[in-house]
Amino acid sequence: MGSNDDAGRTGVSDEEWARFVRDAEAGVGEVPKEPSARARMVTERLRRQDEERVAREWGWKGRKARKARQAAEPAGWRSGPAWQEREGRGKGKRRLKATAAIVAIAALALVAVRPELVIDRLTGKTEAREKAANAAPPAAETARPSAAPSQEYPDRPTLREPFRGSPASQWADGAAGIEVPEATAVGGMSVGQVADALAKAKQFLVATNLDPAVLRGERPEAALRLLDPQDEELRQHLDASLAQPTRERDPLSLFTRYNPAELKPVGDVVKVRGRMWVEPGKEPGRADVKADYSFVHPFVKVGGNPEDVARTIVRRELTLTVADPGQWRVTPGTVRLTSYRQDLGNSACDRYDGYVHPSFFSDPAEPAGSEKAPSGPRVDPYDRSKSIGEGSQDECGTVSRS
Repeated sequence: MGSNDDAGRTGVSDEEWARFVRDAEAGVGEVPKEPSARARMVTERLRRQDEERVAREWGWKGRKARKARQAAEPAGWRSGPAWQEREGRGKGKRRLKATAAIVAIAALALVAVRPELVIDRLTGKTEAREKAANAAPPAAETARPSAAPSQEYPDRPTLREPFRGSPASQWADGAAGIEVPEATAVGGMSVGQVADALAKAKQFLVATNLDPAVLRGERPEAALRLLDPQDEELRQHLDASLAQPTRERDPLSLFTRYNPAELKPVGDVVKVRGRMWVEPGKEPGRADVKADYSFVHPFVKVGGNPEDVARTIVRRELTLTVADPGQWRVTPGTVRLTSYRQDLGNSACDRYDGYVHPSFFSDPAEPAGSEKAPSGPRVDPYDRSKSIGEGSQDECGTVSRS
């Protein structure tokens, strides 16, 4: 009689049951009418006993053999490769749909905040902007232009692109835009004397319109040193204008300046375009260096909207005369400022404190008829086809673009 230690076990011993199984497989004798579950249970127990015996005899080799057999057996339906693969594809599709939904929502939010991204593409601004950014710089200006630059797609400046939408976007940066022509003997002045005068003319333009210290309102010492100190009337006029600006003595007539308490330049680049040439002086032994340049300065308000960028366009025409010290009473190594005119585009007409005051997009419009409302014609500050003052009027006008 066999023991009854295992749950569900009958009175047949293991040896007898094993003999019955062997006989059944060989087709000998009767096969016991034991349920199939019982046969599977016993077979599994015998298999484990064989594995344990092999493991004891062969150590790790036996374990390795067992793992190899397990790897060869088919996977169960809950964790098989096919089920895992199907589940992975399902999760992947769900993740893709969720990602697409997030991207779509983000795109809609961006369009809601910045509708110009879509509008600019539909209206052609985006294409025009890309074309302008990739355009080659214009050729050097050797004569007065015949017309104003095109303004097919005016665009607003930004902090990242302060010259966007402006012809100045393709102009040279700073002093590189002040090109000095080749010197020749003019008006009885030698090539060397003319070359020195040309170099000083460039230094003067840089010192009065590009020097960061002068721009923020400091005294333009470098520019003043270039001027002949024997021209006492001019020196007194400039000193008075710098000390106490008025409408009649405005330092902006010669120096570009802003108030650091009100304005902050956007970046450190000022765009420049113009030309310089030499003509004989009115008397022998003199030569006149003439210059006509436009300078574009981008600003933001201190404490104002940090994204609102405005540009002031300063155009200057001036004549610096160099004379032969052997014929004229002059200070060697200096030049005389014999004429100068300026045009300030996008700067308040009614303020005479010696600083530029540009208008910004966020500024409220002045009511029509008020004292501060512009009454003059609209002008294009980038139009260099006419001389300063040509066709001008006394009224304060408005700029067509900045």
